[in-house]
Amino acid sequence: MFSHVMIGANDIDTSKAFYDATLAALGHAPGMIDPKGRCFYVTETGVFALTKPINGESSSHGNGTTVGFSAANEEQALAWHAAGLANGGVTCEELPGYRESPMGPLFLGYLRDPAGNKICVLYRPK
Repeated sequence: MFSHVMIGANDIDTSKAFYDATLAALGHAPGMIDPKGRCFYVTETGVFALTKPINGESSSHGNGTTVGFSAANEEQALAWHAAGLANGGVTCEELPGYRESPMGPLFLGYLRDPAGNKICVLYRPK
């Protein structure tokens, strides 16, 4: 359904360091900076990108917006969360752990990135 997700960041280098670390914990390569200064993480299933807002104004996080990343297992999700904390992220909501949902148990962890965007890691046990 989705081709890509792009979020705003005022400091691309700081945000790139954060996402390089958290996405490496999920098995992804470091982001690539394009000629316009945007950072792209390209995978077989989609693209995640960071950009300074095109209108020249400061970026801000969307209230109610969450970008979720898939983890292969609980350990990978915990490594993602730890990498985020070590690279300028802040825990938000509850600590990582299992939660019941209409789809069954889910392992979730939430962070705010250095730009204030709310992100999540999700492991869905089989």
